[in-house]
Amino acid sequence: MNEVSALPIHASAQNGRFVVVNSQPWMADGLTRVQRACFPDLSEAELMGPGHFQQHLQVFPEGQFAVWDNDQQCVAASSTDLCLNIDLAHYAHPYMQEVGDNTLSTHVPGGEWLYGADIGVHPEYRSQGLSTLLYGARQHLVRRLGLKGHVAGAMPKGYGAHAHAMPIEEYVYRVALNELKDPVLSVQLRRGYRVWGIIPDYLDDASCRHYGVFIVWRNPDIGWSERHA
Repeated sequence: MNEVSALPIHASAQNGRFVVVNSQPWMADGLTRVQRACFPDLSEAELMGPGHFQQHLQVFPEGQFAVWDNDQQCVAASSTDLCLNIDLAHYAHPYMQEVGDNTLSTHVPGGEWLYGADIGVHPEYRSQGLSTLLYGARQHLVRRLGLKGHVAGAMPKGYGAHAHAMPIEEYVYRVALNELKDPVLSVQLRRGYRVWGIIPDYLDDASCRHYGVFIVWRNPDIGWSERHA
């Protein structure tokens, strides 16, 4: 029996159907199912599989979250994080380099920032607030660990449909102004993240024309000054 009920709950839907818990080794196949459903355009080399998810739990178990559907008894959404020391003046990096080829071997115990390697909500569960639950759990972890904040390379998945009409800089600017809606970046901006810069050749995904958008959420518990920049 999968004893999700015995695990600490980090966030919960109001009706109690969905709960955020730390991922468990026996969830690896469910986490893989979510990954593949969420990123059909991502190259096979960059997709995470059961072995990756199990390895993540060995590296940094606190940073691995799953949204569990109590009704259907399955994983509905998930996120993967690691700790890093980030130089905000030199943020551009290929995704696979930053996450150690999806092994999280780059994780820095005691690192100052939480880095979002992955987040996904299975298409069958979208528009039910599950990404809100996951971002809340991640930000709570940042505050609990006293980190500077949460950073990630967002995938501007809607850019492919606009690439013929505008450069990526204009697209991101218009998404930030809420003139355009992006299925990924718009969600993150509503969660309090801010655009820091654009990363070319971030990953192998045609839907975003291989771009990433470096986003930053700063821990409000820290008294920010120049020394925290």
